[in-house]
Amino acid sequence: MKHLLSAALLLAGTALSAPARADVLVDNVEGVTADGAGGVAHFEGFLIGPDGRITQVFHHGDKRPKKVDYQVDGKGRVVVPGMIDAHAHVVETGFARMTLDLSSARSLDEALSRVRAWAAAHPEAPWLLGGGWNQAQWGLDRMPTAAELDQATGGKPAWLMRVDGHAGWANSAALAAAGVTAATRDPAGGEILRVAGTKAPAGVLIDAAAALVEAKAPKPRPEDRDTALGEAQLQFLAAGVTAVADMGTTIEDWQTYRRAADKGDLRMRIVAYAGGVDAMTLIGGPGPTQWLYDDKLKMNGVKLYLDGALGSRGAWLKAPYADDPKTTGLPQMNETQLGNLMSRAAIDGFQIAVHAIGDKANATLLDSIAELSQTYKGDRRWRIEHAQVVDPADIPRFASYGVVASMQPQHEASDRGMAEARLGPQRLAGAYAWKSIAATGAKLAFGSDTPVEPPRPFEGLAIAITRTGADGQPFGGWQPQEVLTREAALSAYTSGAAYAMFAEDRLGRIAPGYRADFLFVDVDPMLATPDQLRATRVLETWIGGKLAWSAAQDGGKAGVRREMSNTTNGR
Repeated sequence: MKHLLSAALLLAGTALSAPARADVLVDNVEGVTADGAGGVAHFEGFLIGPDGRITQVFHHGDKRPKKVDYQVDGKGRVVVPGMIDAHAHVVETGFARMTLDLSSARSLDEALSRVRAWAAAHPEAPWLLGGGWNQAQWGLDRMPTAAELDQATGGKPAWLMRVDGHAGWANSAALAAAGVTAATRDPAGGEILRVAGTKAPAGVLIDAAAALVEAKAPKPRPEDRDTALGEAQLQFLAAGVTAVADMGTTIEDWQTYRRAADKGDLRMRIVAYAGGVDAMTLIGGPGPTQWLYDDKLKMNGVKLYLDGALGSRGAWLKAPYADDPKTTGLPQMNETQLGNLMSRAAIDGFQIAVHAIGDKANATLLDSIAELSQTYKGDRRWRIEHAQVVDPADIPRFASYGVVASMQPQHEASDRGMAEARLGPQRLAGAYAWKSIAATGAKLAFGSDTPVEPPRPFEGLAIAITRTGADGQPFGGWQPQEVLTREAALSAYTSGAAYAMFAEDRLGRIAPGYRADFLFVDVDPMLATPDQLRATRVLETWIGGKLAWSAAQDGGKAGVRREMSNTTNGR
């Protein structure tokens, strides 16, 4: 007997679906999907088998099966594949919703006001923890100071991460707790900013130096991590993200995912890249894991850091910063150290993803890939994470060894002004060079770097096809020669992102044999204006043929912030 499956009968929060081992026909839709070859394909319906995989795709005039267990009438709505975030920080995304968030502060005074309000609302918290601040967004030509933060914290230690995660802002109490004084030396790959004319710490610690304070800050409990994962999943699903590459996974993160999956609470797909070689061996042991929990969880490889970020002048550049000629950045290791770590991972078959933002970092990483490719043959899919600033002379090298460029369009819109100041006009040609890199034959995989940017793939699509911000500026697009076609941008968020995580045989498309991960949305991404694309409403998110989230059932929960379950513990 055929039943009509109504979204109104499904509870998004518990991912209810048709009973197990049933065929589901999704029909009467305006479907668009990446075709796996750089283009798109259109369809009007598809059949999901009992295992949650698509068995047939229907086009105009195709005969539908006469007998199915359940049928979903799309009522002419648009269906697209589930979006894949190729670079995210899952647990951190949850914690960003549970701690002090300064991402919307537009001035130092506003940030301090938010800190003051948070401190008043959480008198029992031993530390004030959070992040999201961006001094460039405040119009400051300097970093904030401990003395300024002291004004809002009442003597309680405070530790607030910059939006890029590569610098932390401490107050005097936090510096004292960490034992950071004028006598403390800068660690390798890090910098303690000093009060002008002295060696006294000013309050901001960059890259490796941040570990000095982080080591003393309270650590979250397992229960807090479980809550953070739940918060992150809600945000991803509401945005239409059905799978993520989790960059920098710790053993604590991995156990959090396993606990959720054991209880049936892991609703999206997570492909983990361990945070360093030690975490890699703890999680994977002799090699990458198999797909677990019905393709919900897998550990593919390792994520390494070669440099920092442009915003904190930690990105490793070939020439000095245009706005600070005393520095070329903060490399986290030299080429020999990088090669040793990459070799250690490659010998056991782990996929390698390396954070490289500056042109020197990208060139050094490409050199290492070229050398290691002589020893480690086969389909390695070396991943360069961010690739934000690349010397145009190095761009052709991306195609040489099957390199995947894992990039984030939202960074271009947020950082272009800052990039101009840091680099100067002569070095902008290779900045956020999506089209040029793709033209070499290298694969593009797009993501958000959440919580650095919110996980909003449709906003990223709009940026990728325009090179403009939400205000439409700059007119004609920033470095408009790097604008992508709609087809290329959609592929980078779906089939390209799946390829980057060795999942192109099961994720990223609506096609026979693929997992039935798809979205009902309110606009066709191939036809919508950029403004319409930015404002895309995800109506329903389905994973493995099951409804995982519904706007009609959400009731605004995706936008509600939670707080730490135990305020004596923090991120």
